[in-house]
Amino acid sequence: MIQKITNFLKKDIVLSISMCLAIFSCFVSPPGPDYLKYIDFHTLILLFCLMLVIEGLNEESFFQYTGNRILSVVSTTKGLVFSLVFFCFISSMIITNDVALITFVPFGLMLLGASGMQASVCLTVTLMTVAANLGSMFTPIGNPQNLYLFSLSGMDLKSFFSLMLPYTLAAAGLLILFVFLGFRQTKTKLKLKTTGTIDFHKIPLYLFLFALCILTVAKLMPHIILLAVTCCCIFYKKRNLFRRIDYTLLLTFIFFFIFVGNLKHLEWLHQALLNILAGHERMFSIAASQVISNVPAAMLLSGYTDQIQELIIGTNIGGLGTLIASMASLISYRQIAARYPKQKKQYLLTFTIVNVIFLGVLLLI
Repeated sequence: MIQKITNFLKKDIVLSISMCLAIFSCFVSPPGPDYLKYIDFHTLILLFCLMLVIEGLNEESFFQYTGNRILSVVSTTKGLVFSLVFFCFISSMIITNDVALITFVPFGLMLLGASGMQASVCLTVTLMTVAANLGSMFTPIGNPQNLYLFSLSGMDLKSFFSLMLPYTLAAAGLLILFVFLGFRQTKTKLKLKTTGTIDFHKIPLYLFLFALCILTVAKLMPHIILLAVTCCCIFYKKRNLFRRIDYTLLLTFIFFFIFVGNLKHLEWLHQALLNILAGHERMFSIAASQVISNVPAAMLLSGYTDQIQELIIGTNIGGLGTLIASMASLISYRQIAARYPKQKKQYLLTFTIVNVIFLGVLLLI
């Protein structure tokens, strides 16, 4: 049993670190009823419901079907890469960056292999990964740290979109430039595999539940109603989805809530961090993201500044850079390592160069 727990924790290093930090912080403030006040249940409920809905759509092959329909009209290698990159860019705004990569990177690798474009795998997958990480910054539901910081900030949707629009447009422009300069306009013949039959009678239910999530994000529906309706519908229609969502992410959030909440009891540390961060929130969040990834960085730094908008920008841009700056980037790396083990070093080099270029340009905005 102990060995199983150890192996589980080794697989998710962020969860392990967050758990250790939470346990360590209990020496600062012993466990008690106040711990419940640390936890942002609104963020956890939204994450839980979104994961259920997206997992349901994924199980019905909804995204693969949509991708196949669009790719059926693509006739050039440049068009293929452009489509794959912007699948990730646009879909990540709705289904989160990690789900976009889980869905479209294997799909993309299959298409690149069928088109004889193995030499372009590293650059294509790198651009798909950057696209998912940057497309997701445009919406509050695009990635976990956005959902948390949006809830914390008290902003409305219009303000959030206005804040992130310049960075999103710049990212889209850079992606277009990379695709058009990095790939040739040669003909390609794709024979797309079918994704199997899709039960279109099930899709409307998931789209309805997704609409309820959006209404909750927009503060037009109470979180508790969203939770009740989503759980009842999923339990009645597809209860196996409850076993398939990422509970480690929810646990990671809870552990970090406890850690940050307990540290606030150390007044000297709290004041010191306030002084250090003041006026440098964006750069600190970018730097922290390179080491601990952007989700933990957002949660840790949010306890020591009221400049939440700067953290939103910093942790989103901070998803660029190192391989762990955004944990979603590991999804693509694992796919490359599994299918093209000889290209791992080339992929890491390509990934780093492209990420540094994107990070440098977006920092100028």
